[in-house]
Amino acid sequence: METGSPDNTQTTGDEPVWTGLPPRLLTMRRLLLVVWLGLLAVALGLLLGLLAGPAWAAFAVLPLALMAWGWVLLGRNWASWRYAERADDLLISRGVLWQEETVVPYGRMQLVEVTSGPVERHFRLASVQLHTAAAATDATIPGLDPAEAERLRDRLTELGEARSAGL
Repeated sequence: METGSPDNTQTTGDEPVWTGLPPRLLTMRRLLLVVWLGLLAVALGLLLGLLAGPAWAAFAVLPLALMAWGWVLLGRNWASWRYAERADDLLISRGVLWQEETVVPYGRMQLVEVTSGPVERHFRLASVQLHTAAAATDATIPGLDPAEAERLRDRLTELGEARSAGL
């Protein structure tokens, strides 16, 4: 049974409703992987081919193998990221081998930032960074749609102010 609460969160009984990251983040990360490791493979192949001989140029295949492995790992990492808004806190879950779940109480938030570098802006992505009094609980949600990042920032700021005023 799914119910919507007045503060725009969705809950399913006691379980939070998780939101994943947009596929554009995976596309951006994979493109960066291909560009950097592709350039490394070409440079390595040319250098080894010119300096050590054509047989040594075959070692340029190593960055390409690393690219294939990284392609799979980036997909698994992207799929592991998710977040959920609950009544009193924000949950952020990530990780494939070492799974990590961060719980950030709204009342503990001191600052919520939305950042977007040039590559992120090209892919229409933004990151939300949450700062709390304890540096260990600072959390980031990467690769969100800019409108969702701004909505989340405004909502978290509003909830943080309401919860901290009640302390």
